[in-house]
Amino acid sequence: MSTEDSNHRNSFGDDGAAAGVSQQIRDIAEVPAVEVITTAAVHLMSAAAVKVGLADDPNAEDLKDLDEARKLITALAGLVTAAAPEIGSQHAGPLRDGLRSLQLAFREASLIPDAPGKGPGEKFTGPVN
Repeated sequence: MSTEDSNHRNSFGDDGAAAGVSQQIRDIAEVPAVEVITTAAVHLMSAAAVKVGLADDPNAEDLKDLDEARKLITALAGLVTAAAPEIGSQHAGPLRDGLRSLQLAFREASLIPDAPGKGPGEKFTGPVN
């Protein structure tokens, strides 16, 4: 095996895996940024909804974890707030609506409500009522 050949191999020694990674890179390169951003936001929303107790499941209450929901909602708020000017109102509007619904659901699910402006993500969105 030449030095040139060994420099192009990955640490697994499997050229098939390297080809798969190259294909994934080409695939992701074709995806518009707005789609990547909205997909990430939808994943955060879905996870937060489950953690707030909104899962469409008979065991939804068992899946509730407000500490985890707070983190997810705050991350979502930061993403939506930062991305809104870049992705435009047609994409940001529905994300903001979903975020607000999650913030309100969190407030409703909390035994001890946060002070106005102190709820999850409210440092990015302002107080949610």
